[in-house]
Amino acid sequence: MIPAVDWLAKRARLSPSRMALMEASTGRWISYAEWNQRVNRAANALGALGLRKGDILAILSTNRLEYLDLLFACNKTGVILQALNTRLAVPELQALLQDIPPRALIYSGDLSEKAATLGDAASVMIALDEPVRGGHRVWGELLKQASDRPPDPVPLDLEDPWVLCYTGGTTGLPKAAILTYGTITWNAVNTVMSWGLQPDDVAILNAPLFHTGGLNVFTTPLVHIGGASILCAAFDPDQVFDLLERERVTLFFGVPTMFIRLQQHPRWERADFSRCRIVISGGAPCPMPVFERFFEKGVPFKTGYGLTEAGPNNFWLPDEKARHKPGSVGSPLFHVEVRVVRDGREVGPGEVGELWIRGPHVIPGYWNRPEETARTIVGGWLRTGDLAMADEEGDFYIVGRIKDVIISGGENIYPAEVESVMLGHPEVIEAALIGVPDPEWGEVGRAIVVRRPGSALTEEALLVYLRSQLAGYKIPKSVVFVEELPKTGAGKIDKNALRQRYGG
Repeated sequence: MIPAVDWLAKRARLSPSRMALMEASTGRWISYAEWNQRVNRAANALGALGLRKGDILAILSTNRLEYLDLLFACNKTGVILQALNTRLAVPELQALLQDIPPRALIYSGDLSEKAATLGDAASVMIALDEPVRGGHRVWGELLKQASDRPPDPVPLDLEDPWVLCYTGGTTGLPKAAILTYGTITWNAVNTVMSWGLQPDDVAILNAPLFHTGGLNVFTTPLVHIGGASILCAAFDPDQVFDLLERERVTLFFGVPTMFIRLQQHPRWERADFSRCRIVISGGAPCPMPVFERFFEKGVPFKTGYGLTEAGPNNFWLPDEKARHKPGSVGSPLFHVEVRVVRDGREVGPGEVGELWIRGPHVIPGYWNRPEETARTIVGGWLRTGDLAMADEEGDFYIVGRIKDVIISGGENIYPAEVESVMLGHPEVIEAALIGVPDPEWGEVGRAIVVRRPGSALTEEALLVYLRSQLAGYKIPKSVVFVEELPKTGAGKIDKNALRQRYGG
């Protein structure tokens, strides 16, 4: 067994005075030495509550410094962090907590209403702010009684669980992917080595910390290399523009909806991204107009590909390829293997198949889900459920989800392609394509579209626009205009909800 290290203790010794985190709300920076002391105190507080290696600590909180403290306090104690999606309804949260009962649950004040309805979901309930029940402990009071000296070391190896991170699926009970010390470490190694992260890098962190994108796109890799994160409570376009102006931001990750909102903001035209070495989108296919507007600013904007079960970082596209290969995720990272498989065989360039991934960054499985694990991880390969193809140069493109493909009259329609074209229309803010039954073709596309405020765009006008750019079989047979599209907790468009509402 290879031992796991105490990340912050190591980083505090290697670069104690280097800045580690800034709270965007206060502008206050803390160094790695200061952060390590905070986390020592948090780890000792967990120990005083009786939490030990292997116990589960659930956290229901929006982004805040205590969340990151607890992540690394678990690293010092062997406690497993169960990261709960704050956007779930109470019945959904109750189902998760019944499925994997935590020893303790900690919640933030802005989620106290949900915490109150959860009852005593764990034997120890802890409030980050005001408690909602008399028997709940208060985190600040526990910290006052805890030492900031290093806790007694706990033997951990790379196969031990660190975080239970729920998949972003939209059907059934979400599965808890087991992020081990090994998978998080190897994602950091891959990212630092292949994306070229540097100790002086600074990232805006406004993706939710219950999601692997918030935890592991830049956050843990930056601790590994000694860089810094600016912690934001949530995504706010004005705050992003403020930080770009005031701070030396070099890295920015977001999902497509975030970049679309930035580009629709009045401050977009004068926004300066010149200090940003990496601006990357993930979580869902990114529309082509988003790329084009970044290219106009001279930014080598690119899209990545990841998932909770692997990394999430898996590919890299060099800057020199960004402009002439928009939409490509590039080639696999240093310690990542991939293949594209269809009908049980690996296919060649230009052919579409399911993307399989192998490497030390892939999870060992799902918590208490042996059958799901066996279906998803086969012979060491993670079957992603995503469709991909590679070009002749070995650069990969993600085509869409297997379950999202629309088969119309024997032709495959990949929604991401049609959605990208729809979003090129100046009157369209958001768009999604779903399949609906059709007596002649078996299945046809239906577009669900959010128009720009005040727009008078009609169904026929949108279809005329699409006919000028797409083959006939790809054109939606109907268009539904809505005020907004439903989103998952990770900020992706919820296709399952759309099918339920508009798929009849």
